[in-house]
Amino acid sequence: MLLALPLALSVLLTFGWLWVFVRRDRHPEPAWLLARTFGWGLVAWAVSAAFEGSFERLGLPVLLVLLLSAVIEESSKFLAASTATSERAFDEPMDGLVYAVTAALGFALLENITYTVSFGTSAAAWHALLTTLAHALFSAPQGYALGGRYLRGGRWWRSRGLLLSITLHAVFNGLLTGQANWIQLLALGITVLLMAVLASRYYLHFEAQARKNPQRP
Repeated sequence: MLLALPLALSVLLTFGWLWVFVRRDRHPEPAWLLARTFGWGLVAWAVSAAFEGSFERLGLPVLLVLLLSAVIEESSKFLAASTATSERAFDEPMDGLVYAVTAALGFALLENITYTVSFGTSAAAWHALLTTLAHALFSAPQGYALGGRYLRGGRWWRSRGLLLSITLHAVFNGLLTGQANWIQLLALGITVLLMAVLASRYYLHFEAQARKNPQRP
């Protein structure tokens, strides 16, 4: 019963943020494909957790662990989102953001559930509040890159998006390590704000593209 509240909070936050991001799509995606992508996000977390579980046994330096964690998690989420790109429903730039965020929120939900079961209610609530949105924002550059292939194309476009996601995630993780102080918390807040501004610009860009093409191809 004690775990019910944080678990419910995780679920509500996840689907609340999913609604916030997905509703901005002028041409809504099929529910089955969103659900499948969300499911692949769950799988992405399981795969990442399996890899990251070996870091502690290897005795790697903290900074290297932070970087490797960001690489594995963002690459896993990117692959999860990419499963939608071969479908006919993926037919405009905004879809890249929609599916990247959907996969990221599936990833975040399973992470929050596992965190709640492992550490209990005391830490679970703040973890859900902090990381659910953060995972969606980490993945925004990936989504912009996946959608951008309709505008420019090229593999470097996608690689650049993934690299930016990894960088944001690594910086975020680094700011969470050590003993918290007001400077660290301020830097963390600024980082989250910058990620939100970046994601908003991506959405505005693709919304402008959608207005230019009111009908699906």
